[in-house]
Amino acid sequence: MKKMLSCGVISAISLLLTGYLSAAEYKDQAELANYLAGAPVTLEQGLMASEPQGRPISGKFEVEDNVFQLSVYTAKGGKYREVIVDWKTGKIAKSEILKGAGDLKDAKAQSAAMAKAKITLRAAVEKAVAANPGFRSAAAIPALEKGKPVATVTLVKGTQFKTEKEKLD
Repeated sequence: MKKMLSCGVISAISLLLTGYLSAAEYKDQAELANYLAGAPVTLEQGLMASEPQGRPISGKFEVEDNVFQLSVYTAKGGKYREVIVDWKTGKIAKSEILKGAGDLKDAKAQSAAMAKAKITLRAAVEKAVAANPGFRSAAAIPALEKGKPVATVTLVKGTQFKTEKEKLD
């Protein structure tokens, strides 16, 4: 009986947490969609702007600490950078070497995927956008799936979000 009660309590807590996370995620998406609607610079332009800092290995629009920004990770000479591209002008606003363990882990995985890529991340984003009229890109994150490089491209149209997988080889 105690075991059944414990399982029930754990299930209830899981449902509550899942509901909370979904609500928080929805709020974040709505906020991001609102900012994106007024952003004149595209993710594709941000990826291109970051190229002098290294090969773009991922990019995304995000709201961090209540600040809307376009963040691109680049790789060059064994170093990884986060390049912040001004979402109003398309010019580099800030560039710094990644030092955080989580960021470095993500950058290394993204770089490994892009090392096997035959097309640029920007080309993959352009393909996803062209295949989805009315949508614009919000993020592009490469990964290896079964040893093959693919990019998960997040697209937004109004408040509608969807993802597309684009082959990079």
